[in-house]
Amino acid sequence: MANVSLRDVRKTYAGGFEAIKGINFEVGDGQFCVLVGPSGCGKSTLLRMVAGLETVTGGEIDIGGRVVNQIEPAQRDIAMVFQNYALYPHMSVYNNMAYGLRNRRMGEAEIKTRVDEAARILELGAMLERKPRQLSGGQRQRVAMGRAIVRQPKVFLFDEPLSNLDAKLRIAMRIEIRKLQRRLKTTSIYVTHDQLEAMTLADILVVMNGGQVEQIGNPLAIYQKPATTFVASFIGAPPMNLMPLQSDELTSQLAGHGSATGGEAGILGIRPEDFMISNEALEGGIALDLTVEAIERVGAETFIYGTRQREIQGIAANPGELPPGEVIVRIPGATAPASANWACRGTRVNHPEPSPGSASPAPMPPESAVDGFCRGCRGA
Repeated sequence: MANVSLRDVRKTYAGGFEAIKGINFEVGDGQFCVLVGPSGCGKSTLLRMVAGLETVTGGEIDIGGRVVNQIEPAQRDIAMVFQNYALYPHMSVYNNMAYGLRNRRMGEAEIKTRVDEAARILELGAMLERKPRQLSGGQRQRVAMGRAIVRQPKVFLFDEPLSNLDAKLRIAMRIEIRKLQRRLKTTSIYVTHDQLEAMTLADILVVMNGGQVEQIGNPLAIYQKPATTFVASFIGAPPMNLMPLQSDELTSQLAGHGSATGGEAGILGIRPEDFMISNEALEGGIALDLTVEAIERVGAETFIYGTRQREIQGIAANPGELPPGEVIVRIPGATAPASANWACRGTRVNHPEPSPGSASPAPMPPESAVDGFCRGCRGA
C-alpha cells in the first residue's frame, strides 16, 4: 500500500491542446479516491498518466514516495481494471487471473495460492474452469478485479469498470467493490462519470471539469457546500436549483432576512429536498412563485417540476443543468399533495390552464392558503 501524490500534473498534446491543467492532490495510504466529471473533463487521461499509459508533460506523480514519471507501467506496482474487462476469451478464468503472474516468472504453487484466495474473496471458486463467454457481465467484471487482486499491488486503478453493466448489476457491483477495497485496504483511484457512484464509493472525491479540479473533499461536504456552480449542478440527482440574485422577488426577501443587500450580484442555490410543502408561512423562509409543469412519482419519493413565473425561460447552458427559470422539488413518498394545495417551502404554486380536452384542475384556494416558505437555502 502507498500514498499517491500529484503535484502540478499537466498533459499537453501535439498541437497545443492542454488536457490536464496543473492538478494537485494526494490520496492517503488505503484511501479510496474517486475522480468524477462529465465526458471530456480529463479524468481518464489523468488515471492513465498515473498508470503510465500516458506521458506526463509537466509536474510529478509520486507513488509510495517514488516519482514514477519515467518509470514503465509494469514497474509502478499498480494494477488496473478496465471498462471492457480485457479478458482473454480463449483462456479459463483461472488462467486469466494467473497470466500476469506467469509473465513475472512466479512459481506455480504461489500462483495457485493467490488465485484461489482471490477466487474465494470474489466468490469465483466454482467458475475457475469456465471461459469468459460462459460468464455474465458481473462475473466477468469480478474476474477482471481478481486479475488485479492477485498482483497484490500498492495501488488499484479503476477506469469506469461498471459502465457496461445494467442498472441493477451496477448497484450490486458497486457495493462489492467498496467491500473489497475495505477488506484489502489498498489505495485505490476510481474514475466515473456517475455522480451517485462517486458519492457512495469515495473517501476523497475529486470533481473535475475542463482538465481542472473544481473541488476536492469528503463527498457529503462537497454536496452540502459546493465551491462552484458547476459542482452544485453536477453533484446531486436531481441537480441543485440555481437562481440568479437579479430578481426583485429574491433580493428583497434576502435583504429582509439580512442575507443579502439590494443590488448584490450572486446565485442562490437550493437543493430539491430543501423545499417543503406548506400552507403556513415559515419564519426565515423565502417565497417563490412556481407553476407546476410535471410530476414524477418514483416510489419512495416524488419530483415536482415547475417554472418560476417571473423568470425568462431558456435552454440549459450545459448538459445535466436545469434550464433558466425551471425548479425541481423533491418530496418523500409516492403520493403528491392534492392539486389544490400545491405549495413549496416558501413557494406559491399556480396551476397552468388545462389543455383542450383535459380535465380541469381543482379550484385554487385563496392565495393565503397556498403560500409556503423555503428554508435551508444555500448560496453557491
